[in-house]
Amino acid sequence: MASLTGFADPAPELPAEEEVAPSDEPTDLDFTDNDDAFAKELASFDAVLDQSQEVLDRISKGQQKQAGNPLVVGELMIRDPDWDEEDRLAQWTRVLRDTAAIPATLASAVLWDAWEDLEPLQRQHWLGSQLVSANLRGRGKVTSHLFSFNVGLKVVPREQRRSSNRTTRLIAFLDAMAASAENGMKEIARLTQAREQMVRRPKNRRSSSRLPTAIDLVLSRPVVSAATIAKAAKVTQRGALDLIADLGVRELTGRGRYRAWGIL
Repeated sequence: MASLTGFADPAPELPAEEEVAPSDEPTDLDFTDNDDAFAKELASFDAVLDQSQEVLDRISKGQQKQAGNPLVVGELMIRDPDWDEEDRLAQWTRVLRDTAAIPATLASAVLWDAWEDLEPLQRQHWLGSQLVSANLRGRGKVTSHLFSFNVGLKVVPREQRRSSNRTTRLIAFLDAMAASAENGMKEIARLTQAREQMVRRPKNRRSSSRLPTAIDLVLSRPVVSAATIAKAAKVTQRGALDLIADLGVRELTGRGRYRAWGIL
């Protein structure tokens, strides 16, 4: 939690002689195809980000010279100087310890309510839902993923979520968890149905068909591109486009270049 909130000590830098040289081994993120337009686009994004960081660094240095105080890029945003984030986080951590003895579901509701009430972080309020979900998973209530209770919070009336009565707020959170679980089951059913429909397609194909590999990739990723399918199935990009056409998945980008598909 300290690392995510920015209050942890930065990791020590390795001496120059101990720095690990970049490996030439291919990785999942390596794009070796020079014609891969998507990789080129990502490279251009990286270049823009680097330039933006340089500009922010120059602004930061100028502010430091004027004020004489250390300044980081995040501090360029307006902050309330009286907002003691460390003390508020300490209070929330005490609530975390106090709820260790009660059932995990009720504990998550109490933790969420405490986060909403204390508002420990000015610029990372969204982190509270992640921490509550991580605690729920850490206690074994959900083992495979972080529970997305924010999905359920959308269907709970605001007057219940923001009620002055604490019991009403806790019940609202539990209702949100139930709604999130129901939505998750519907999503699993939808993905299962989509998989069954796609699995039927390679039944009359040869055993060497790459279609099953493409199916597994489409189901395991939010979106896929021709390059990712070509790499996973070890076919050409033209072959990957043929596999996508056979699967009948929906195109998400709607553009001639940088096309992506998925079953979202």
